[in-house]
Amino acid sequence: MQEMPSDGKSVVYQLFVRLFGNKKIPTVLNGTLEENGSGKFDDINDAALLSLQQMGITHIWYTGIIEHATMTDFTHYGIQPDDWRLVKGRAGSPFAIKDYFDVSPELAVNVEDRLKEFENLIERTHRHGLKVIIDFIPNHVARSYHSESDDGMRNFFGAFDDTGKMFDPQNNFYYLQNEKFIPPADYQPLGVEYPDHMISHIEIPARVTGNNVLSSTPGTDDWFETVKLNFGIDIFNNQESHFHPVPRTWIFLREVLLFWTNKGVDGFRCDMAEMVPAEFWKWLIPQVKEVKDIIFIAEIYDNHLYHKYIYDGGFDYLYDKAGLYDKLVSVLKEESPAWQISDVLRPDISNHLLNFMENHDEVRLSSQFLCRNPWSALPAVVVSAAVSSGPFMVYNGQETGESSMERAGFGGGNGRTTIYDYWNLPELQKWVNNGLFDGGQLNASQLHLRKTYSTILNTVRNNSLFSDGLLYVLKEEITSNEITSIADHIYCFLRYRNGKMMLIAVNFSRDQYIPVSIQFDKCHWESLEMNPDADYLITDLISGSKQELLHSNENHAWQKPLNIVIPLSGAMMFEFSLLEN
Repeated sequence: MQEMPSDGKSVVYQLFVRLFGNKKIPTVLNGTLEENGSGKFDDINDAALLSLQQMGITHIWYTGIIEHATMTDFTHYGIQPDDWRLVKGRAGSPFAIKDYFDVSPELAVNVEDRLKEFENLIERTHRHGLKVIIDFIPNHVARSYHSESDDGMRNFFGAFDDTGKMFDPQNNFYYLQNEKFIPPADYQPLGVEYPDHMISHIEIPARVTGNNVLSSTPGTDDWFETVKLNFGIDIFNNQESHFHPVPRTWIFLREVLLFWTNKGVDGFRCDMAEMVPAEFWKWLIPQVKEVKDIIFIAEIYDNHLYHKYIYDGGFDYLYDKAGLYDKLVSVLKEESPAWQISDVLRPDISNHLLNFMENHDEVRLSSQFLCRNPWSALPAVVVSAAVSSGPFMVYNGQETGESSMERAGFGGGNGRTTIYDYWNLPELQKWVNNGLFDGGQLNASQLHLRKTYSTILNTVRNNSLFSDGLLYVLKEEITSNEITSIADHIYCFLRYRNGKMMLIAVNFSRDQYIPVSIQFDKCHWESLEMNPDADYLITDLISGSKQELLHSNENHAWQKPLNIVIPLSGAMMFEFSLLEN
């Protein structure tokens, strides 16, 4: 498995290409590509990449790259159109893959050169010392899947299937015999009748829908625009597995990953990895890593499967959604006390867990459904970034306070930035500043927010304590004269090793500054691999405040405890350095 860099942890930036560089303002509900615009590969220029690198980013996850079903008509470029009834939103879901071997035409300045433009972006990203991650969507494809590449030679999904069987281990799809697929009758996202030339899809026999719906009539809440791929598991007969000989789907998907690996991609974020058998990943991942040291990240939600997909499946990293993310959201909502954060930590596998507080699936921190402003989320962001040894991820616009409350069309209005529509990121665009990427339109609070994110990200990236250091959560060592329920609001921990240490202290309370005292004795200090006879200068890297911690030879303790006042919704990252006499 790929190890973390020796100087610190990896920091991933999820960049939704369709939205990131889109300068079209204002946008209109259900707007077309011409009306609302789309970000392009070329929008992610040298200035953008340099700014992200300086903010502390090490990897960019380019989201929405692979060609997917869309309502936009690209037939002029030889691209087969899609049935509007089978596309979510004007732009379409980036997870309804239409061609595994091509990129979305909307992302190119010149559609004919779309693959070359993406290759140029890969090269540009590498030139700035950043790694490239893209999505791998293995569980399902668009109902209109059709590869245009290599004169159809790669259009093999379903080409060899025996459609007379509901299940065959060598089929790519599952078939509902004697049934015709019927799209949801109530699905009219644009509020209009569909043009006749956009109603073209006929599917007999019907294929099983991507989220395991064994019906020819999936609902609007299902992934009705996709069909489930067959990995050799008989979903009609007690989930029996048939992995020998190797299913044809496995072999086809290996070609997909090798194609993008050879284009220079450095990693894959694997969509809904737990819906694919671990045996497939165990077979696939080593073969790809023989070609290149590729990073594999699993989107996974069942924390009981963490060990299986790390040690059996071979993943480098897993989403820690069901553990740390969900608990931090609960604390932010004041549904759980801060001390319960310790209950979900997984020190045995922390170096394999990718933490985050935003991604395209989750509610924005600044939305009305969570914190209402980005500063109230700061304690959770710092804990998520610093408490474990695995990577940390930021979603584009998080660092400028995107709230995503606007209704875009099929998506939006729920605190999540739409992934289905042509839209923009209005707060992020103030940093983009018409392609200068200098923050020229940000207000003072946003400039300070982005600077704070930069401090946090560069700290965890450049300090090896956050990738290789040990964790110690402070409990009895913390006292306060002004609040009895200190553990409900305050969470403090140390990252330490070999005479180096950092103290992370956060306050989840939104209405109370909380002064705390932290006291160590000599034995405790030695167990933390620190010198009990030395004096230390302690610097909060976020605020810049400093204070001294002086030892006492008489009672093997400190002359006075470390006294700090943690601001409301505040976070402090204290660096310990030897105080010169």
